[in-house]
Amino acid sequence: MTSHITPAGAAAARRAARRRLIRELLLVAGLFTVYKAGRMLSTGRTEEAFRNAARIWDAERALRLPGEGAVQRLLLHGDTLVHTANTYYAAVHFPATALFLIWLYLRRPDHYLWARRVLAVLTGAALALHFAFPLAPPRMLEAANLIDTGQVYGPSVYGAAPATDTMANQFAAMPSLHFGWALMLALGMIAATSGRWRALWLLHPALTLLVVVGTANHYWLDAIVATLLLGVALLLIPRRGPVGGAVAELPGPRRAAAVPVGAER
Repeated sequence: MTSHITPAGAAAARRAARRRLIRELLLVAGLFTVYKAGRMLSTGRTEEAFRNAARIWDAERALRLPGEGAVQRLLLHGDTLVHTANTYYAAVHFPATALFLIWLYLRRPDHYLWARRVLAVLTGAALALHFAFPLAPPRMLEAANLIDTGQVYGPSVYGAAPATDTMANQFAAMPSLHFGWALMLALGMIAATSGRWRALWLLHPALTLLVVVGTANHYWLDAIVATLLLGVALLLIPRRGPVGGAVAELPGPRRAAAVPVGAER
């Protein structure tokens, strides 16, 4: 049976869609704010952060992981290359994740709630680990013998000494949310699209991994732990189909206009 939508019903649907959009924008902005504020909890724990850094460095050598310096030497082949890597580290992380969520909300609402919840669980677990295990990045560790490429070549997102930096927690290296969010973005786009080239989205986390390691902002183990936490989040928040599943709770703006009068509850 075809439902007739009155002008009043269409206007009500549009108002409901706007309210949902504002609610989601406020929620996501709140999550970002909590993320930024939560990262500051371990600031100032300098001695503990460097002790943990030495442990991570020794653990990587015991596991025979490749040295972070091998990636950095590739970046140092040219000033343009290392400057591009620093720019990618500084400028892509937040905007790419925000655009990912916006695109899902507008174009793939059935996937939006799933992705947002997974990111929230991943970020919450990461913040807990940042607090429990402050970690100085390899660019600060003398044993690593690595260059702080952000400070030397620019741009850098860290302008002050770690203990006095009020804008960022430089001891929140474990896990790497740069890599964790990038990997979730790729998996989310693969799940939400059907093109035969969709696997190319994995280039984003692969490039992010090379950047965070090559710029000496993260250890390999930071990315490995981020991957494990994301795996747990994906198990806790399974993706369901659009009919009857949790992901169907938030109709997107395009669907809202087609809601018959009286259908919203």
